[in-house]
Amino acid sequence: MSAEENFEDELSVALRRTGDGFTAGDGDGLVAGGLARGRRRVVRRRAGAVAASTVALALVGVGGAYTAGALGGGEGHASVAAAPPAVGEAPSAAPVHADALLATFRRVLPARGRLADTAARGTDDERGPTASGVYDDGRGKAAVGIGFFQATPGDKGFSECPDKALNAYDACVTKDLPGGRLMIYQGYEYPDRREDTKHWRATLLRPDGLVVDLGTWNAPAQKGAAVSRTDPPFTPAEMRRIVTHPAWAPVLEATGKAAAGKAAAGKPVAGASGSTGKSRREPVPGGFAGAAFDGAAVWPTLLSLLPRDLTVSDRGGEDGYGYAVVDDGEGRSLVQVNAQPDMRDVEDQLFPPGGYETLPDGTKVVVRQQPGEKGGEGVVMWTVDTIRPGGYRVVVSAFNTGAQHDPATRAEPALSVEQLKALATSEQWLKLVK
Repeated sequence: MSAEENFEDELSVALRRTGDGFTAGDGDGLVAGGLARGRRRVVRRRAGAVAASTVALALVGVGGAYTAGALGGGEGHASVAAAPPAVGEAPSAAPVHADALLATFRRVLPARGRLADTAARGTDDERGPTASGVYDDGRGKAAVGIGFFQATPGDKGFSECPDKALNAYDACVTKDLPGGRLMIYQGYEYPDRREDTKHWRATLLRPDGLVVDLGTWNAPAQKGAAVSRTDPPFTPAEMRRIVTHPAWAPVLEATGKAAAGKAAAGKPVAGASGSTGKSRREPVPGGFAGAAFDGAAVWPTLLSLLPRDLTVSDRGGEDGYGYAVVDDGEGRSLVQVNAQPDMRDVEDQLFPPGGYETLPDGTKVVVRQQPGEKGGEGVVMWTVDTIRPGGYRVVVSAFNTGAQHDPATRAEPALSVEQLKALATSEQWLKLVK
Protein backbone atom coordinates (compact mmCIF):
# COMPACT_ATOMS: atom_id res chain seq x y z
CA MET A 1 0.00 0.00 0.00
CA SER A 2 1.44 3.35 -1.00
CA ALA A 3 2.24 6.06 1.50
CA GLU A 4 -0.21 8.41 -0.17
CA GLU A 5 -3.16 6.24 0.70
CA ASN A 6 -5.44 7.00 3.57
CA PHE A 7 -4.47 6.25 7.15
CA GLU A 8 -7.58 4.16 7.48
CA ASP A 9 -6.23 1.93 4.73
CA GLU A 10 -3.00 1.63 6.66
CA LEU A 11 -4.82 0.55 9.77
CA SER A 12 -7.02 -1.91 7.90
CA VAL A 13 -3.97 -3.56 6.40
CA ALA A 14 -2.24 -3.73 9.76
CA LEU A 15 -5.33 -5.27 11.33
CA ARG A 16 -5.77 -7.79 8.57
CA ARG A 17 -2.14 -8.83 8.92
CA THR A 18 -2.56 -9.18 12.66
CA GLY A 19 -5.75 -11.19 12.27
CA ASP A 20 -4.34 -13.36 9.48
CA GLY A 21 -1.44 -14.24 11.73
CA PHE A 22 -3.73 -16.27 13.96
CA THR A 23 -5.01 -19.36 12.17
CA ALA A 24 -7.23 -22.19 13.23
CA GLY A 25 -4.19 -24.31 13.90
CA ASP A 26 -2.35 -21.77 15.96
CA GLY A 27 -2.15 -22.70 19.60
CA ASP A 28 -1.40 -19.10 20.46
CA GLY A 29 -4.52 -17.93 18.68
CA LEU A 30 -6.44 -16.75 21.70
CA VAL A 31 -5.13 -13.30 22.57
CA ALA A 32 -6.42 -11.77 25.76
CA GLY A 33 -8.50 -8.67 25.24
CA GLY A 34 -6.07 -6.28 26.84
CA LEU A 35 -3.22 -7.40 24.61
CA ALA A 36 -5.29 -6.65 21.54
CA ARG A 37 -6.25 -3.30 22.94
CA GLY A 38 -2.61 -2.45 23.54
CA ARG A 39 -1.87 -3.58 20.00
CA ARG A 40 -4.67 -1.39 18.77
CA ARG A 41 -3.08 1.71 20.24
CA VAL A 42 0.33 0.76 18.95
CA VAL A 43 -1.05 0.30 15.45
CA ARG A 44 -2.93 3.56 15.63
CA ARG A 45 0.06 5.57 16.81
CA ARG A 46 2.86 3.83 14.97
CA ALA A 47 1.14 3.13 11.64
CA GLY A 48 -0.31 6.62 11.71
CA ALA A 49 -3.93 5.57 11.71
CA VAL A 50 -6.58 8.06 12.72
CA ALA A 51 -8.56 7.01 15.68
CA ALA A 52 -11.60 6.86 13.58
CA SER A 53 -10.16 3.65 13.31
CA THR A 54 -10.35 3.12 17.01
CA VAL A 55 -13.59 1.79 16.01
CA ALA A 56 -12.28 0.25 12.96
CA LEU A 57 -10.59 -1.45 15.77
CA ALA A 58 -13.82 -2.15 17.30
CA LEU A 59 -13.92 -4.58 14.41
CA VAL A 60 -11.31 -6.33 16.40
CA GLY A 61 -13.04 -5.64 19.66
CA VAL A 62 -15.53 -3.37 21.24
CA GLY A 63 -15.62 -0.05 22.87
CA GLY A 64 -12.51 -0.32 24.09
CA ALA A 65 -11.83 -2.73 21.75
CA TYR A 66 -10.17 -5.87 22.49
CA THR A 67 -10.57 -9.26 20.94
CA ALA A 68 -10.09 -12.84 21.96
CA GLY A 69 -8.22 -13.62 18.76
CA ALA A 70 -8.65 -16.53 16.36
CA LEU A 71 -9.45 -19.76 18.08
CA GLY A 72 -8.39 -23.30 17.44
CA GLY A 73 -6.04 -26.15 18.20
CA GLY A 74 -2.32 -26.44 17.76
CA GLU A 75 0.50 -26.52 20.24
CA GLY A 76 -0.99 -27.00 23.68
CA HIS A 77 -3.86 -28.93 22.07
CA ALA A 78 -5.74 -30.91 24.70
CA SER A 79 -7.63 -34.12 24.10
CA VAL A 80 -11.34 -34.07 24.76
CA ALA A 81 -11.21 -37.54 26.25
CA ALA A 82 -8.63 -36.60 28.84
CA ALA A 83 -10.09 -34.48 31.63
CA PRO A 84 -7.28 -32.86 33.67
CA PRO A 85 -7.88 -31.81 37.26
CA ALA A 86 -10.03 -28.71 37.61
CA VAL A 87 -8.53 -25.46 38.83
CA GLY A 88 -10.27 -25.75 42.15
CA GLU A 89 -8.12 -28.79 42.97
CA ALA A 90 -4.86 -26.81 42.73
CA PRO A 91 -3.45 -24.64 45.54
CA SER A 92 -4.69 -21.09 45.03
CA ALA A 93 -1.25 -19.56 45.65
CA ALA A 94 0.42 -21.67 42.95
CA PRO A 95 0.46 -20.96 39.19
CA VAL A 96 -2.49 -22.44 37.32
CA HIS A 97 -1.14 -24.49 34.45
CA ALA A 98 -2.74 -24.77 31.03
CA ASP A 99 -4.36 -28.18 31.55
CA ALA A 100 -6.02 -27.12 34.80
CA LEU A 101 -7.23 -23.84 33.32
CA LEU A 102 -8.72 -25.69 30.35
CA ALA A 103 -10.41 -28.17 32.67
CA THR A 104 -12.08 -25.32 34.51
CA PHE A 105 -13.18 -23.73 31.24
CA ARG A 106 -14.93 -27.00 30.32
CA ARG A 107 -16.43 -27.16 33.79
CA VAL A 108 -18.05 -23.72 33.69
CA LEU A 109 -19.48 -24.01 30.16
CA PRO A 110 -23.12 -25.13 29.79
CA ALA A 111 -23.25 -28.94 30.05
CA ARG A 112 -25.40 -29.36 26.95
CA GLY A 113 -22.37 -29.01 24.68
CA ARG A 114 -18.91 -30.47 24.16
CA LEU A 115 -15.62 -28.55 23.78
CA ALA A 116 -13.11 -29.78 21.20
CA ASP A 117 -10.09 -28.46 19.25
CA THR A 118 -8.83 -26.85 22.42
CA ALA A 119 -5.81 -24.74 23.28
CA ALA A 120 -4.76 -23.09 26.51
CA ARG A 121 -2.06 -21.14 28.33
CA GLY A 122 -1.59 -21.08 32.06
CA THR A 123 -0.88 -18.23 34.43
CA ASP A 124 2.79 -19.19 34.24
CA ASP A 125 2.88 -18.17 30.56
CA GLU A 126 4.34 -14.71 29.96
CA ARG A 127 1.64 -14.02 27.36
CA GLY A 128 -1.15 -14.42 29.90
CA PRO A 129 -3.70 -17.15 30.68
CA THR A 130 -6.25 -18.11 28.04
CA ALA A 131 -8.39 -21.05 26.99
CA SER A 132 -10.23 -21.66 23.74
CA GLY A 133 -11.94 -24.29 21.67
CA VAL A 134 -14.87 -25.15 19.46
CA TYR A 135 -18.12 -25.70 21.35
CA ASP A 136 -20.76 -27.99 19.85
CA ASP A 137 -24.21 -28.31 21.39
CA GLY A 138 -25.79 -29.94 18.35
CA ARG A 139 -26.92 -26.64 16.87
CA GLY A 140 -23.72 -25.82 15.05
CA LYS A 141 -20.07 -25.53 16.00
CA ALA A 142 -18.96 -22.26 17.60
CA ALA A 143 -15.59 -20.80 18.51
CA VAL A 144 -15.33 -19.78 22.16
CA GLY A 145 -12.47 -18.40 24.21
CA ILE A 146 -11.67 -16.76 27.50
CA GLY A 147 -8.74 -14.63 28.67
CA PHE A 148 -7.57 -13.06 31.94
CA PHE A 149 -5.39 -9.98 32.35
CA GLN A 150 -4.68 -6.94 34.47
CA ALA A 151 -6.06 -3.62 33.21
CA THR A 152 -4.23 -0.36 33.62
CA PRO A 153 -5.27 1.34 36.89
CA GLY A 154 -8.24 3.61 36.30
CA ASP A 155 -8.99 2.22 32.82
CA LYS A 156 -12.70 1.45 32.78
CA GLY A 157 -12.96 1.05 29.00
CA PHE A 158 -13.22 -2.72 29.29
CA SER A 159 -16.62 -2.38 30.94
CA GLU A 160 -18.12 0.29 28.67
CA CYS A 161 -20.29 -0.24 25.61
CA PRO A 162 -18.86 1.14 22.36
CA ASP A 163 -20.32 4.25 20.77
CA LYS A 164 -23.03 3.30 18.29
CA ALA A 165 -21.93 6.17 16.07
CA LEU A 166 -18.73 4.22 15.54
CA ASN A 167 -19.65 0.56 15.93
CA ALA A 168 -22.79 -1.19 14.72
CA TYR A 169 -24.11 -3.81 17.13
CA ASP A 170 -27.44 -5.32 18.13
CA ALA A 171 -27.29 -4.92 21.89
CA CYS A 172 -24.95 -3.96 24.71
CA VAL A 173 -25.68 -3.61 28.41
CA THR A 174 -23.55 -2.91 31.46
CA LYS A 175 -24.30 -3.79 35.05
CA ASP A 176 -22.59 -3.20 38.39
CA LEU A 177 -22.21 -6.46 40.26
CA PRO A 178 -20.72 -7.24 43.68
CA GLY A 179 -17.68 -8.64 41.87
CA GLY A 180 -17.17 -5.77 39.45
CA ARG A 181 -18.70 -4.16 36.38
CA LEU A 182 -20.03 -6.46 33.67
CA MET A 183 -20.52 -5.69 29.99
CA ILE A 184 -22.53 -7.98 27.70
CA TYR A 185 -22.04 -7.15 24.03
CA GLN A 186 -23.90 -8.67 21.07
CA GLY A 187 -22.38 -7.53 17.81
CA TYR A 188 -20.40 -8.67 14.80
CA GLU A 189 -16.86 -9.63 13.93
CA TYR A 190 -16.99 -6.95 11.24
CA PRO A 191 -19.62 -4.32 12.12
CA ASP A 192 -19.74 -3.09 8.51
CA ARG A 193 -20.68 -6.59 7.31
CA ARG A 194 -23.53 -7.48 9.60
CA GLU A 195 -24.59 -10.46 7.51
CA ASP A 196 -21.36 -12.22 8.46
CA THR A 197 -20.03 -13.72 11.68
CA LYS A 198 -21.63 -12.60 14.92
CA HIS A 199 -19.40 -11.84 17.88
CA TRP A 200 -20.83 -11.84 21.39
CA ARG A 201 -18.75 -11.20 24.48
CA ALA A 202 -18.96 -10.83 28.22
CA THR A 203 -16.30 -8.77 29.99
CA LEU A 204 -15.99 -8.42 33.75
CA LEU A 205 -13.81 -5.64 35.13
CA ARG A 206 -13.18 -6.33 38.81
CA PRO A 207 -12.44 -3.66 41.43
CA ASP A 208 -8.82 -4.85 41.58
CA GLY A 209 -8.44 -4.20 37.84
CA LEU A 210 -8.38 -7.83 36.79
CA VAL A 211 -10.43 -8.56 33.68
CA VAL A 212 -12.23 -11.74 32.65
CA ASP A 213 -13.02 -11.58 28.93
CA LEU A 214 -15.18 -14.20 27.18
CA GLY A 215 -15.66 -14.21 23.40
CA THR A 216 -18.14 -16.33 21.42
CA TRP A 217 -18.95 -16.58 17.72
CA ASN A 218 -21.57 -18.29 15.53
CA ALA A 219 -18.89 -20.00 13.45
CA PRO A 220 -16.22 -22.59 14.27
CA ALA A 221 -13.51 -19.94 13.94
CA GLN A 222 -13.40 -16.22 14.57
CA LYS A 223 -12.24 -15.54 11.02
CA GLY A 224 -12.23 -17.47 7.75
CA ALA A 225 -15.00 -19.95 8.57
CA ALA A 226 -18.57 -20.07 7.31
CA VAL A 227 -21.36 -19.22 9.74
CA SER A 228 -22.59 -22.47 11.28
CA ARG A 229 -25.50 -21.31 13.41
CA THR A 230 -27.83 -18.34 13.82
CA ASP A 231 -26.31 -16.99 17.03
CA PRO A 232 -23.30 -17.71 19.23
CA PRO A 233 -23.99 -20.60 21.62
CA PHE A 234 -24.47 -18.87 24.99
CA THR A 235 -27.26 -16.61 26.19
CA PRO A 236 -26.36 -13.36 27.98
CA ALA A 237 -27.24 -15.01 31.28
CA GLU A 238 -24.92 -17.93 30.53
CA MET A 239 -22.09 -15.61 29.54
CA ARG A 240 -22.51 -13.75 32.80
CA ARG A 241 -22.35 -17.01 34.71
CA ILE A 242 -19.17 -18.06 32.94
CA VAL A 243 -17.16 -14.89 33.59
CA THR A 244 -18.36 -14.53 37.20
CA HIS A 245 -17.98 -18.20 38.14
CA PRO A 246 -16.16 -18.70 41.49
CA ALA A 247 -14.07 -21.49 39.94
CA TRP A 248 -11.89 -18.80 38.34
CA ALA A 249 -10.66 -17.54 41.73
CA PRO A 250 -7.26 -19.33 41.60
CA VAL A 251 -6.67 -18.10 38.03
CA LEU A 252 -7.43 -14.53 39.01
CA GLU A 253 -5.26 -14.73 42.10
CA ALA A 254 -2.33 -16.07 40.10
CA THR A 255 -2.89 -13.55 37.30
CA GLY A 256 -2.88 -10.67 39.74
CA LYS A 257 0.23 -12.00 41.44
CA ALA A 258 2.03 -12.33 38.09
CA ALA A 259 1.01 -8.82 37.04
CA ALA A 260 2.25 -7.39 40.33
CA GLY A 261 5.56 -9.18 39.87
CA LYS A 262 5.98 -7.74 36.38
CA ALA A 263 5.12 -4.26 37.57
CA ALA A 264 7.65 -4.51 40.40
CA ALA A 265 10.28 -5.59 37.87
CA GLY A 266 9.40 -2.73 35.55
CA LYS A 267 8.15 -5.06 32.81
CA PRO A 268 5.09 -4.35 30.60
CA VAL A 269 1.97 -5.95 32.02
CA ALA A 270 -0.07 -7.93 29.54
CA GLY A 271 -3.33 -6.14 29.03
CA ALA A 272 -2.11 -2.74 30.19
CA SER A 273 -3.39 -0.51 27.44
CA GLY A 274 -0.77 1.66 25.92
CA SER A 275 2.04 -0.09 27.78
CA THR A 276 3.90 -0.62 24.52
CA GLY A 277 2.48 2.30 22.64
CA LYS A 278 5.27 4.80 23.29
CA SER A 279 8.51 4.84 21.41
CA ARG A 280 11.69 6.11 23.00
CA ARG A 281 13.25 8.91 20.99
CA GLU A 282 15.50 11.77 21.88
CA PRO A 283 13.83 15.20 21.74
CA VAL A 284 14.78 17.48 18.88
CA PRO A 285 14.78 21.28 18.93
CA GLY A 286 11.21 22.48 18.50
CA GLY A 287 9.92 18.92 18.69
CA PHE A 288 7.35 17.24 20.89
CA ALA A 289 9.12 13.99 21.82
CA GLY A 290 9.09 13.37 25.55
CA ALA A 291 6.61 16.17 26.24
CA ALA A 292 3.53 15.50 28.35
CA PHE A 293 0.47 15.12 26.13
CA ASP A 294 -3.09 15.57 27.38
CA GLY A 295 -4.83 12.96 25.22
CA ALA A 296 -8.06 13.24 27.21
CA ALA A 297 -8.44 16.85 26.04
CA VAL A 298 -8.57 15.92 22.35
CA TRP A 299 -12.32 15.53 22.04
CA PRO A 300 -13.20 18.62 24.12
CA THR A 301 -10.80 20.58 21.92
CA LEU A 302 -12.55 19.24 18.83
CA LEU A 303 -15.90 20.40 20.20
CA SER A 304 -14.53 23.87 20.94
CA LEU A 305 -13.32 24.25 17.36
CA LEU A 306 -16.52 23.20 15.57
CA PRO A 307 -18.50 25.94 13.78
CA ARG A 308 -21.13 27.42 16.10
CA ASP A 309 -23.99 26.87 13.64
CA LEU A 310 -23.74 23.10 14.02
CA THR A 311 -25.89 21.10 16.40
CA VAL A 312 -23.96 18.34 18.18
CA SER A 313 -26.08 15.23 18.80
CA ASP A 314 -23.37 12.83 19.94
CA ARG A 315 -19.77 13.15 21.10
CA GLY A 316 -17.03 11.19 22.78
CA GLY A 317 -13.48 9.97 22.56
CA GLU A 318 -10.55 8.43 24.33
CA ASP A 319 -6.82 9.02 24.67
CA GLY A 320 -5.77 11.00 21.60
CA TYR A 321 -9.08 10.61 19.78
CA GLY A 322 -12.37 12.49 19.61
CA TYR A 323 -15.53 12.52 17.54
CA ALA A 324 -18.78 14.42 17.23
CA VAL A 325 -21.94 13.84 15.21
CA VAL A 326 -23.12 17.22 13.97
CA ASP A 327 -26.05 18.56 11.95
CA ASP A 328 -26.39 21.86 10.12
CA GLY A 329 -30.05 21.23 9.30
CA GLU A 330 -29.27 19.16 6.23
CA GLY A 331 -28.45 15.82 7.83
CA ARG A 332 -26.12 14.16 10.32
CA SER A 333 -22.37 14.22 9.73
CA LEU A 334 -19.61 12.45 11.68
CA VAL A 335 -16.46 14.48 12.41
CA GLN A 336 -13.45 12.91 14.10
CA VAL A 337 -9.90 13.78 15.01
CA ASN A 338 -6.74 11.99 16.09
CA ALA A 339 -3.84 13.86 17.69
CA GLN A 340 -0.40 12.21 17.92
CA PRO A 341 2.42 14.21 19.52
CA ASP A 342 5.43 12.54 17.87
CA MET A 343 5.17 10.84 14.49
CA ARG A 344 8.59 11.72 13.13
CA ASP A 345 9.53 8.08 12.54
CA VAL A 346 6.78 7.64 9.90
CA GLU A 347 6.58 11.22 8.65
CA ASP A 348 8.20 10.46 5.29
CA GLN A 349 5.72 7.64 4.68
CA LEU A 350 2.67 9.70 5.59
CA PHE A 351 3.86 12.87 3.86
CA PRO A 352 5.96 11.78 0.83
CA PRO A 353 7.81 14.39 -1.23
CA GLY A 354 5.49 16.19 -3.62
CA GLY A 355 2.39 14.91 -1.86
CA TYR A 356 1.71 17.77 0.54
CA GLU A 357 1.37 21.52 0.93
CA THR A 358 3.70 23.37 3.33
CA LEU A 359 2.32 26.26 5.39
CA PRO A 360 4.46 29.26 6.39
CA ASP A 361 5.11 27.78 9.84
CA GLY A 362 6.41 24.56 8.28
CA THR A 363 3.29 22.47 8.86
CA LYS A 364 2.72 19.87 6.14
CA VAL A 365 -0.88 19.42 4.95
CA VAL A 366 -2.44 16.63 2.88
CA VAL A 367 -6.09 16.73 1.74
CA ARG A 368 -7.92 13.55 0.71
CA GLN A 369 -11.46 13.13 -0.60
CA GLN A 370 -12.56 9.58 -1.18
CA PRO A 371 -15.40 7.08 -0.71
CA GLY A 372 -16.11 5.76 2.77
CA GLU A 373 -14.78 2.34 3.69
CA LYS A 374 -17.17 0.96 6.30
CA GLY A 375 -19.97 -0.25 4.04
CA GLY A 376 -22.37 2.70 4.25
CA GLU A 377 -24.05 3.31 0.90
CA GLY A 378 -23.02 6.57 -0.74
CA VAL A 379 -20.67 7.57 2.10
CA VAL A 380 -17.74 9.89 1.36
CA MET A 381 -14.81 10.74 3.60
CA TRP A 382 -12.96 14.06 3.55
CA THR A 383 -9.68 14.17 5.46
CA VAL A 384 -7.09 16.81 6.30
CA ASP A 385 -3.86 15.30 7.59
CA THR A 386 -1.27 17.64 9.13
CA ILE A 387 2.11 17.35 10.79
CA ARG A 388 4.05 20.19 12.42
CA PRO A 389 7.82 20.55 12.56
CA GLY A 390 8.85 18.22 15.35
CA GLY A 391 6.30 15.54 14.47
CA TYR A 392 3.01 16.67 16.08
CA ARG A 393 0.28 15.21 13.86
CA VAL A 394 -3.40 16.16 13.83
CA VAL A 395 -5.76 14.36 11.46
CA VAL A 396 -9.39 15.43 10.97
CA SER A 397 -12.03 13.59 8.93
CA ALA A 398 -15.67 14.30 8.15
CA PHE A 399 -18.34 12.09 6.59
CA ASN A 400 -21.72 12.64 4.97
CA THR A 401 -23.35 10.32 7.48
CA GLY A 402 -23.65 10.13 11.24
CA ALA A 403 -22.04 6.66 11.32
CA GLN A 404 -19.68 5.23 8.75
CA HIS A 405 -21.52 1.92 8.52
CA ASP A 406 -24.87 3.65 7.81
CA PRO A 407 -25.99 5.05 4.43
CA ALA A 408 -25.23 8.66 3.54
CA THR A 409 -27.63 11.20 5.06
CA ARG A 410 -26.51 14.13 2.91
CA ALA A 411 -24.55 14.85 -0.28
CA GLU A 412 -21.36 16.10 1.43
CA PRO A 413 -19.94 16.32 4.97
CA ALA A 414 -21.15 19.20 7.10
CA LEU A 415 -17.66 20.76 7.17
CA SER A 416 -15.93 21.94 4.03
CA VAL A 417 -12.30 21.09 3.28
CA GLU A 418 -11.30 24.62 4.25
CA GLN A 419 -13.09 24.29 7.58
CA LEU A 420 -11.38 20.95 8.21
CA LYS A 421 -8.03 22.51 7.36
CA ALA A 422 -8.64 25.38 9.79
CA LEU A 423 -9.64 22.90 12.47
CA ALA A 424 -6.59 20.65 11.99
CA THR A 425 -4.10 23.54 11.94
CA SER A 426 -5.58 25.43 14.89
CA GLU A 427 -3.13 26.61 17.53
CA GLN A 428 -5.46 25.13 20.15
CA TRP A 429 -3.87 21.72 19.59
CA LEU A 430 -0.56 23.06 20.88
CA LYS A 431 -2.13 23.58 24.30
CA LEU A 432 -2.42 19.81 24.70
CA VAL A 433 1.36 19.45 24.75
CA LYS A 434 3.15 20.63 27.87
